[in-house]
Amino acid sequence: MKSKTLILLFITLIISCDTEDIMPALSISSDNTELSESDGVTTITASLNTVASQEITLPLIFGGTASFNEDYNSSSSVILIDAGSSSGSIIISSVQDDSIEEIETIIISIESQSQVILLDSDITISILDDDTDSDGDGINDSDDDCPNEAGLPEYNGCPQPLLIINEVLYDPPSGIVGDANGDGTREAQEDEFIEFVNLGGPIDISGYTIHDNAMERHVFPQGTIIPSNGVLVLFGGGNPSGTFGNAIVQTATGGILNMNNAGDFVTMYNNNGDIILTFDIEPLSNNPDESYTRYPDLNTEPDSNGDLFYQHAGISEAGGSFFSPGTRIDGTNF
Repeated sequence: MKSKTLILLFITLIISCDTEDIMPALSISSDNTELSESDGVTTITASLNTVASQEITLPLIFGGTASFNEDYNSSSSVILIDAGSSSGSIIISSVQDDSIEEIETIIISIESQSQVILLDSDITISILDDDTDSDGDGINDSDDDCPNEAGLPEYNGCPQPLLIINEVLYDPPSGIVGDANGDGTREAQEDEFIEFVNLGGPIDISGYTIHDNAMERHVFPQGTIIPSNGVLVLFGGGNPSGTFGNAIVQTATGGILNMNNAGDFVTMYNNNGDIILTFDIEPLSNNPDESYTRYPDLNTEPDSNGDLFYQHAGISEAGGSFFSPGTRIDGTNF
């Protein structure tokens, strides 16, 4: 009798441990738990410890600090595991925006249900913002020409435009060789010029003004937008003729620039009356009969003597030319 009881107990244990009576265990994982805001994509996978005997539908719950459709999208709100398969997946992708944000999270969990035993309660994905603002001026570093120096939106994040005066002709040489504006006539006032180069992003200088020591000499007309790495040449007057390195070309609205060889001070003001650029002719006043130019072109670091500007014809790359409005010293385009 005792042996029969043991046999019955053994059979009962075998039946009770039949795997068909045990629900499959499920875990959830991600192939990437940190997403860039700009192009982040990750696959969320639900995996069983065995193949499914029938289709399993796993409704998802989305939480966290990130907002659905604003900060991220999901290919589905459920994960399906087909019969005969042991896993299913969805795709999560980040959404780009221009807001400066802290790290945001997506918490994905599976609703409680009776088909599986959940081994993982949820998974957390972080979205990393790419709109950082290092200098705190409200302009994202990706759009900020001066990311380490607080600036203004109209200057692409710089405290002032990244404009420089690269070349100035205030004393045109005598004779036809002094015809800097290319209109066929050498006229001292008309052939004077100032060459501006934009080292930053596109900037609208409409309404900005140029003054000498005496008075306003030029107002930049509406629509004066200098592109990034663009050049603008302002002549004293005449009818400029030529390509000038594809630069924007204007003539002084006041009729002349009137840069005095004996010493003068050129100032650019913005629409708020702030000083943007200056050029002091006094240290260069030796009646050069040629332009003064930065050397090398666009150089912003003075040499050991504190000089930025040099007489044009004395530079080897100039090939003896007295000026190069709109182009580099050697006559090539910027």
